[in-house]
Amino acid sequence: MFEEKKLWKDRAGDRMKDLGRYLRYIFNGHLVIVLLFLIGTAAFYYQEWLKTLPSSFPAEIILAIILGFFITYSPVYHFLLEADKVFLLPLEEKLKGYFLRSGMVSIIFQGYILLMALAVLMPLYARVSGNGFRLFIPFLVVLLLIKGWNIAASWKIQFYVELAVHRWDYLVRYFINIVFLYLLFKQAHLFILLLIAVIMVFYYYSFHIKTTKMGLKWEQLIEGEEKRMAQFYRLANLFTDVPKVKDIVKRRRYLDLFISKIPFSQEKTYLYLFARTFLRSSDYLGLFVRLTVIGALAIYFISFGIGQLVLSLLFLYLTGFQLLPLWNHHQNKLWVDLYPVSQQDKTNSYHFLLMIILVIQSLIFALMILIKGVWLDSLLVLGVGLVFSCLFVYVYSKIRLKK
Repeated sequence: MFEEKKLWKDRAGDRMKDLGRYLRYIFNGHLVIVLLFLIGTAAFYYQEWLKTLPSSFPAEIILAIILGFFITYSPVYHFLLEADKVFLLPLEEKLKGYFLRSGMVSIIFQGYILLMALAVLMPLYARVSGNGFRLFIPFLVVLLLIKGWNIAASWKIQFYVELAVHRWDYLVRYFINIVFLYLLFKQAHLFILLLIAVIMVFYYYSFHIKTTKMGLKWEQLIEGEEKRMAQFYRLANLFTDVPKVKDIVKRRRYLDLFISKIPFSQEKTYLYLFARTFLRSSDYLGLFVRLTVIGALAIYFISFGIGQLVLSLLFLYLTGFQLLPLWNHHQNKLWVDLYPVSQQDKTNSYHFLLMIILVIQSLIFALMILIKGVWLDSLLVLGVGLVFSCLFVYVYSKIRLKK
């Protein structure tokens, strides 16, 4: 006899064990210490920035836009597997309790993220509005209620296979969320907020009626679950080997210009392989671009040299540390072992590429300071960045890779 409660407990338990196993590696790494320094630095400048804000600063609309994104993105964590579209499809009518539990768990997990976001943004609201933090709990309760509505509405949209319906639903819910949050933070009249709440209920009910006779789109649900887990596995793969991780490779023909500069010689074989892997893999090129952009913006808006120097070194470390798995990217491909190339050539190629990447990032950070006209600080960041890159590549990375 089919027991949907037991199925949900088994699936949720297996997923929690899987997440917990890899989270131990993530939180035990040196990266966490670096992130703590980064968060502390950001908190300091955030507090200093708040002191300069006038009472006319549009804090309400900024909070509404940012929190609106966290609320609108509301997937349901249903723990479905690839085989379920065959074996559970005939039991779809018996899975209502299963998906209801999944929705409740989704509210809890995403509600915690929402709590963190509100905690970060609440000092901005308290500084501008002058109301302090007395409205934090009422705001949080309302945000959780809206999050519940978004998760319920998002689930009903999963009955549609058309991507246009999904896009329009996201835009409409984002607009409704922003309007409601703005009026909430502006402390508008209760009647207006209740009116928008009625619109939300009608919006959900309309899709509830339309999807009554529709079936779940199992392939779409499973694909979404696999994408979310793939993102987590790629993060965990930076700290330990994850057998379940799937590589995402894109052609990126416009970057072939950099590949063509590599000499066609035997000792450059691994340089070509590592460079092509870096440019085509979203895991490596994507994180390099993201960390460089975030680091450059952070360095640009910091006003004194020591803070700029510390941030530049932090982002150089984060970039280099997360590029260390590139060394083992092809370790499970037997044909690579057939290359008539020495291990020393492989090591030299990897270190050369990693050094080039960190040098480019150092130049970008120094350029951001030079744009502000502070050439002395720019030279300092560049010089220290180059020294740090050398030490990281030729000392730290060698020790780390031996482990």
